[in-house]
Amino acid sequence: MNLPPSLVGRLLAAWHDRAIVLKAMSFGVVGVVNTIVDATVFWIAARKFGVPIVPANVLAWVVGVSGSYVMNSMVTFARESGRKLSLRSYLTFAASGTVGLIANTTTLVVALALMPQLTANEDIQLAASKACAILASFLVNFSLSHFVVFRARPR
Repeated sequence: MNLPPSLVGRLLAAWHDRAIVLKAMSFGVVGVVNTIVDATVFWIAARKFGVPIVPANVLAWVVGVSGSYVMNSMVTFARESGRKLSLRSYLTFAASGTVGLIANTTTLVVALALMPQLTANEDIQLAASKACAILASFLVNFSLSHFVVFRARPR
């Protein structure tokens, strides 16, 4: 099957431009991996080494955000970053992650406050609120990463 040259060109351009949907999917996969890393580091620090909950959570977040920065620099935003790591972009990425953490926590609290009107089941309330919070932080984190941290630079 031969594709028309204009279609092939458009497909290649879309692949090279790394369409925003592909970036969002890649960002999501990196996020899932680092959520698992975060949870594992938290559990090991808190349960195996007896680190208090808040420091264990901060340590886990730092490890997770660091891994996320490296993977997003090398894969999701490879074109924008040139596959180069820098302290400045790491700190910007970590700061944007902090904004995402605030969005997550705020959404969780607000959603939990609104859930009793929708359902009386506390497990459903908590799960639905956490899902809303995850979505909010994904949108904030991806937007800040795409438009601020790894924005396209003039060549």
